[in-house]
Amino acid sequence: MPSTRGPLNAFLDLDEIPVANAQTGPLAGLSLAVKDIFDVAGYRTGCGNPQKYEEASPAASTAPAVQALLDAGARFAGKTQTDELAFSLMGLNAHFPSPVNPAAPERITGGSSSGSASAVAGGLADIATGSDTGGSIRAPASFCGLVGLRATHGRIPLDGTMPLAPSFDTFGWFARDMATYVKVGAVLLGEDTHEHELKRPVSLRVLDELVLGPDEAKAYRDMLRPVTAVLGTPKAAEPLAHSMDDLYWCFRTLQGYEAWQSHGAWISRSGSALGPFVKERFEHGATIGADAVQRETQRRDAFRRELANLLGQDGVLVLPTVPGAAPLKAAPFEDLQNWRERALRLLCLSGLSGLPQITLPLGSVDGAPFGLSLLGPTNSDTQLMALAARILAARRKG
Repeated sequence: MPSTRGPLNAFLDLDEIPVANAQTGPLAGLSLAVKDIFDVAGYRTGCGNPQKYEEASPAASTAPAVQALLDAGARFAGKTQTDELAFSLMGLNAHFPSPVNPAAPERITGGSSSGSASAVAGGLADIATGSDTGGSIRAPASFCGLVGLRATHGRIPLDGTMPLAPSFDTFGWFARDMATYVKVGAVLLGEDTHEHELKRPVSLRVLDELVLGPDEAKAYRDMLRPVTAVLGTPKAAEPLAHSMDDLYWCFRTLQGYEAWQSHGAWISRSGSALGPFVKERFEHGATIGADAVQRETQRRDAFRRELANLLGQDGVLVLPTVPGAAPLKAAPFEDLQNWRERALRLLCLSGLSGLPQITLPLGSVDGAPFGLSLLGPTNSDTQLMALAARILAARRKG
């Protein structure tokens, strides 16, 4: 069973196997950490579960998205810890010591891309790959003061990657600065097929109200200032036809069902000792039937149309990434669970719609990072990054 190495518990302590990379390219000189759900040739892919690791054979090839970064000059720095089977948002894996959040050590790092976020925030890697099914790029980025994009669903290939819920799974990455982030995006995304300028900011009151309290609300208002300086004041849109509770349960139902389809046979056959809370999530997925899936698929399709119509060709939805700063490590389980459910109501919109969303490290609460997000139309990913760069520049000037 692998353990962790280093002061932040970010990297897995594995035997080092040479991983070739190009010596020149746009990412030359930058180090790359890889979440342990992506295949790297010669390494076993453990997926945050010791039994998975023991049963795995060394990967014959590297996941294409990771290989693209190596071919662009990035240097492999190691594999990073992930929440078990990537089915968590808190960065707490029962089998490993938790990665440290360098920006707020008394708070959680967030998952499931916990080790990757920790490695980049702590300066142990320049770039780190992650995945985002329910928020596993956006939440850790917000918690650790990083940039994080959930790409348009399907835009970056996921071959050579452990699936969780395929209709939600996306490839993502972390970086500390926008210039590095854009370089990686150019390698992975190419040019946008969405050609219209994003110039019409909109907001939804129901999302703004999901922040935790007065301090978080003030911090969010402060974060809106550089957004307003670049785009103008977001216009409040009419309420959605779907309640946030309905959308939350739509996401939970479809994700849970797909997660069981992906891993249920192995869980049932192997008798794997899953950690607490992950075990219960898979057990919930096993109870979801075809009628519920059909009903929630119809709801998701209707919501996709509604959100696409709201944004049109030039709209960008401005929203809090999560309800506030990362929860404290010492928080009771009930508080963590309530925080998670509140966060998923914000995070599920991008997942359900398949639209891209980028989180920016614009604010803080009680000295800990707190991010603001921009959600745009299909395949507007690089435009979102360019807009994010302008907003971050406006904050520095302000």
